[in-house]
Amino acid sequence: MRLGLMLGYAGRKIELPVELVQEADRLGVYAVWTAEAYGSDAVSPLAWLGALTGRIKLGTAIMQMPGRTPANAAMTAMTLHQLSGSRFLLGLGLSGPQVVEGWHGASYARPLTRTREYVEIVRQIFARAAPLTYDGKLYQIPYQGDDATGLGKPLKSTLSAQPDIPIYLAAIGPKNVELTAEIADGWLPIFFSPDKYDAVYKDQVEMGFAKAGGGKGYHNFDIAPTVSVVINDNLDIAYNMLRPFLALYVGGMGAKGKNFYNDLARRYGYEQAADEIQDLYLRGDKGGAMSKVPAELIDEVALVGSRARVKDRLQRWLDSPITTLNMTVFDVATLRVMVELLAELT
Repeated sequence: MRLGLMLGYAGRKIELPVELVQEADRLGVYAVWTAEAYGSDAVSPLAWLGALTGRIKLGTAIMQMPGRTPANAAMTAMTLHQLSGSRFLLGLGLSGPQVVEGWHGASYARPLTRTREYVEIVRQIFARAAPLTYDGKLYQIPYQGDDATGLGKPLKSTLSAQPDIPIYLAAIGPKNVELTAEIADGWLPIFFSPDKYDAVYKDQVEMGFAKAGGGKGYHNFDIAPTVSVVINDNLDIAYNMLRPFLALYVGGMGAKGKNFYNDLARRYGYEQAADEIQDLYLRGDKGGAMSKVPAELIDEVALVGSRARVKDRLQRWLDSPITTLNMTVFDVATLRVMVELLAELT
């Protein structure tokens, strides 16, 4: 298992932790990842950091597919891959219906079909074997709608072929996880529990491998969850640092009955807590929602506590099938401790 660094997206103001990323680069951390929601984008900060580092891989976790055509995503990926000396990792995801329809003004319908077609088009562009044509259920290239001019013609990227750019997908639901294992090079899960892998994810991942064929399996598929890390001798302080984040996602990232993170907490066995967190959050009682986040859930999906406690619990992740642990850390000291702990355990 190797370490990555997850930066997420900005709030009101973009303040990149350049010192943290440069230290990760120096320490040999595998990749740094940026995200986007409906504020800062994932690409601009990554390009900035790429110019200030030399070895660390540069990943998007994720670029929202509804916000870009497949061709635009491929152009961006190929450009950053060349500029960075082949360090780019293309992480893609659908986001959710509230953002897709409420921000991007696009339909969220048929998400699995959209994902499959999007990835197929991007791979065709990367390969540059022929001018791009695609006749899918959702994408037709060249465009042939009723309002087409008829002037569109198949094109091929002017950049050289770059078929080696890895494609990662963010996925939570069972069908999306299966699709990810089938068509992607890696998986970017959030709130991943190594203890629940066999019960919640294993069958879907292995069905995806079987559909892919060609010998695909754990040995050539990067399972790269985001894992928050808080090292503090006061366990209550450590838990409380992560409760706002979990309450936001389980309670507020989606509508009642359409919140993928809430569904995941339920699949982990926290049905009552998921109900309480969502009810309180949607009523505007964020503090109450935070108080209902169980310590047990935090321990399942994060690493918190003293150095010794984190080291002990890190072994669970090493014993799981994940290959990249993408840390969310708040300071350089925690980053260094995690690098030390991984070296001690491996």
